[in-house]
Amino acid sequence: MQRISTRAFAMGLLVSAFTLTHFAPQASGQTGPGWVTLLDGENMGDWNRVDEANWRLEDGAAVADEKASQGAAYLVTKTSYKDFQLYVEFWASHDANSGIFIRCSNPETISANTCYEINIYDERKDPTYGTGAIVNFVEVNPMPKAGGKWNTFEITAKGREFVVMLNGQKTVDYRNGLFTEGPIALQYGAGVMKFRKVAIKPL
Repeated sequence: MQRISTRAFAMGLLVSAFTLTHFAPQASGQTGPGWVTLLDGENMGDWNRVDEANWRLEDGAAVADEKASQGAAYLVTKTSYKDFQLYVEFWASHDANSGIFIRCSNPETISANTCYEINIYDERKDPTYGTGAIVNFVEVNPMPKAGGKWNTFEITAKGREFVVMLNGQKTVDYRNGLFTEGPIALQYGAGVMKFRKVAIKPL
């Protein structure tokens, strides 16, 4: 009886381990008190648009795969945020060029020079500021790849402290005070981008 019980326990551990590794990691309590959903698979939410992409809801996600403007297009929150936790579920094609922009100093001019850009760009020519990096501020080496699968970003900004987790792996732990407050923007630059959930918890 003891042998059977031990074997069953071991099998349970294997199943649990598979479950944890098979699914994208969840931010602790990201649907609990204080969390606000900005976008999900049923609601695009209330965003300003800077330049145009063909954003639409499709198969439980907000999707873009074409832009009308020459440069990148953005969904920009109407609210400004200072200290927060941000949780993002996204899918990117291998050739996607996207990013999460935070504390943008000008809501009508979104760029890596006016915001902190947490990059989603597996095929960036300079991979040091590719996927998982903060462009112009924090390099990643080796660069993690996000293409062809669902991923999670967990981004914490508190004062001068920044921590970025991509699929449970820390890619950024940094101090900087250049941008202190501003809206959040989702970028569409190239390829196919899908955002299944974006949620924020002000701190």
